[in-house]
Formats: sequence, structure tokens, C-alpha cells
Amino acid sequence: MGVVEWLRADDYWLARTLFQRALGAIYVTAFLVTLHQFRPLLGERGLLPVPEFLARVRFLDAPSIFHWRYSDRLLVAVSWAGILLATAAVLGLPDLVPTPLAMLVWFALWAMYLSIVNVGQTFYSFGWETLLCETGFLAIFLGNAQVPPPITLVFLIRWLLFRVEFGAGLIKMRGDPCWRDLTCLYYHHETQPMPNPLSWYFHRLPKRAHRLEVLGNHFAQLVAPIFLFAPQPIASLAGVVVFGTQGWLVLSGNFAWLNFLTMALAIASFDDSAFGLIGLHRADLVPGLSAGQWAQVVSMPEWFGVSVIAVTAVIVTLSYRPARNLLSRRQLMNYSFDPFHIVGTYGAFGSVTKERDEVVVEGTREAVLTPQTEWLEYEFKGKPGDVRRRPPQYAPYHLRLDWLMWFAAMSSPMYHEWFVPFVTKLLLADRPTLRLLRRDPFGGEEPRFVRALLYRYRFTTAAERRETGAWWHRELLGDYLPPVSLRRPGNQPGT
Repeated sequence: MGVVEWLRADDYWLARTLFQRALGAIYVTAFLVTLHQFRPLLGERGLLPVPEFLARVRFLDAPSIFHWRYSDRLLVAVSWAGILLATAAVLGLPDLVPTPLAMLVWFALWAMYLSIVNVGQTFYSFGWETLLCETGFLAIFLGNAQVPPPITLVFLIRWLLFRVEFGAGLIKMRGDPCWRDLTCLYYHHETQPMPNPLSWYFHRLPKRAHRLEVLGNHFAQLVAPIFLFAPQPIASLAGVVVFGTQGWLVLSGNFAWLNFLTMALAIASFDDSAFGLIGLHRADLVPGLSAGQWAQVVSMPEWFGVSVIAVTAVIVTLSYRPARNLLSRRQLMNYSFDPFHIVGTYGAFGSVTKERDEVVVEGTREAVLTPQTEWLEYEFKGKPGDVRRRPPQYAPYHLRLDWLMWFAAMSSPMYHEWFVPFVTKLLLADRPTLRLLRRDPFGGEEPRFVRALLYRYRFTTAAERRETGAWWHRELLGDYLPPVSLRRPGNQPGT
């Protein structure tokens, strides 16, 4: 027996395979989002151009291949490379090549996505970006079907899942009092960043059911994660709790790939016997690998074991600050302690908004503004707008502009460096920007003026829903951004 044979986790072949397939699918989604949205948001002519950002930051502060050179063409090439490699991972192709080559595939996925996140500025500031980077880094050292799963990586994935869940539970208990008096879900389904088709129904559950939801959340985030480190089958039962609560969140809202990635992490809590209960076996997941080939995997290569031990030591060392943060009364939420996003801290909804405000953007082609001016509304893909439109389902796809519009409603547009450039693009009828929207009321033509209004939204009652067919009721609060226009020679100057 080799000196690294103690690293073998022979009960976790299926867990590794399923985890890698699930992570590959999430990577596909993430790179597709980048392909479709990065250029109008952050490209050379985007709202927050990457070249201007790179001129202000050092490589060590934001490691990225784009420090070498940024162009929209290179961004597209990286996106497509990520999609292709991640698709290969979903199909299980890395299991059919030598282990070093499989590790190189996962390294390339991590490095490319890290490069995107580190130049993505506010559009990539969500907690699930760091979570995907950290998860992707661990995946590099899981190996493939040519080597046994390493037990330390199984527990490092569980440690990451523990920080995601336990950190979210603590930030709630330390934050909004409504988590302690069990009333937060009186509001959350209505005020969450992007409701989905079932959110109206969840919001209309009896208050007793909402209190039970909060109690279930506290158990899932503050109790169950502790048992992720227990012997089997207790760890598997903890994983079932995580799966159940994350599935509930998938049903009730759009949180990009956060819930799906958390469920992928939970796969590491199940051993092969747990998967056997639902009829899954190793040979079912690695086509082309015969039982005889499985039997040939009898030892762990020394070089692989040494690399696993080294990365385990690095993660344990870097975990000191996130662990300390969990115990701190000033707990940080969704924060990475290193520019490579290797070990971070997580959490969500430390405070819950009790009322929903929405920024509604409108334009007009009239040259002179009067009280009778007809204003036409731009429609976004995911965020509430038309009160009769049912909230759509987009997760695990991430609508970055729509999410930031939710944050924009909480403060002045001057606090959001992307908002005025966004309005400018609308005035120019910029086609890439307009493709981020669901509907342009001007059919690609330039408006003369654009303005933004602030509305208060609430879900309709059951009676209002039957009477009007509307999912939302809204009330005008006032101007968010007064009418603005482009000053051009020969045109009437705007305000």
C-alpha cells in the first residue's frame, strides 16, 4: 500500500461523478450568461468597460487573463471555450482521459471563470460568483474515474457547504429581528429580488405556514449542516435536508444558480450505498468504462496524492479567516478573503425588505415635454414591470441587469455607476443594450427623452387577482431620474 492510500474514499465514486456532472452544467449556464450579457454590460462599449477598469487595478488585486489583453472577441472565445469544456464535463468525457488531462480541463474552467469574475465589477459581485470559483477550484483536485476519490476533498466540499448554510443561518439570526420572531417570510416572497411564477402563491400561504417555513430554514441552516461531518448514514440525511430546503427555494424564487450549486455541493454528503437506494451504480455514469477497468483502479498515484495533500493544507490554512468570521459579531456576508476566490464566506438576506420598490424606465419621442406627453415603458425580462405579467422563471440563468435594478430602487441613481450609462444607451437605441430587455417600445428607434419613475409594488390579493387578472398592484412614489435627453447640434437641448 502506497503512502497516500489512506486518502482513498472508495464509498464516494458516485458522489464525485454526479458532483462533477452537476458542476459542469452550472459552468455551462454561467458561461452562456457571459456570452449573452458581458459585452453590453462590461465590454469595450459596455456600461462599465473592462479596459477602463483594468487601467486602475493590478493583476495581483484582480487576477485575470484579461490583464494580458481585453477585447470583446477574446471574451467571446473564452465564453465558447468554457461552454465546450463544461459540456464535455457534463458528458463525462474527462473520465475517459488520463487524470492530468482531466485536471487540466477543470483548471481551465476555473481560471477562465475567475478571469471573468475579477473584471466583472458590480455586475459580478454576487455571492454565487465566488461560490462557483471556490467550488471549481476544489473540483480540479477531485480527479477522475482513473483514480480513487480523495477523502480530504470530500470533506473540503462539505466544509464549503457548511459555510454556505451555517453562514447564511448566522447572518439571519444576527440581522433582521423578523428572523427571530419568525415573520420574515410574511414579506420575503413578495420583496425578493426576482419572484418566479409560484412566488405569488407562496406569498399567499397562511402566516402559520410562513412561520413554519422560517423554522424549517433555521433547522436546515443552523442544525443540519453540523451533521455533514457525522458518519454515514447521518451525513446523507443532512444532505437530504439541504436538498429539500434548496429545492423549496428553487420553487419559490429566481436565485440564479445559487440553489443548484448548493445542491451540487450536497452531493458530497452521500456515499455509494445511499445512491444505491435509488438504483444508481458506478457503471451507469461512466460509459465506456468496463467493470474490469474499474477493478484496475487499485491504487492512488503518488503525485496525485501529494497534490491533494498540498491543496488540503492550503484550504485549511486559508479557512482560518472565514471560520473566524462565522464566530464574529460583525460577520461579513458573501466576501472573499483572497483574489483567487479560493476560500470565502457566504450568507443571504441578513435583512429582509418589507416593501417592494421598483424603478420603471420610460421614454418618449416627443420633442417638447408637457403634462400630456405620452411616455412608453421599457420592459425588462425578469423584474416586475407590467402588473398583468406573471413573474417568469429564469433560474438557473442569471439576468444581471434585472438584479441590479432591484438594488437600484433602494437608493439614488447616483450611487449606481452603471445607471446613467444605461440611460444613455437607451437614448442612443444601442442594440446590444436593448437585447438585454424584453421589449423596446420604440422598435429600435431613438427616443427624445428617457426618465425613470419609482413605484411601490405589492402582490395582488386573491380577490384582486380574480377581478383584474393582475399579479401586481403598483402605486407611483415619484421621480427616480427626471427626464433626460442627449444634447446634439441642431437639436433642442435636453434637461
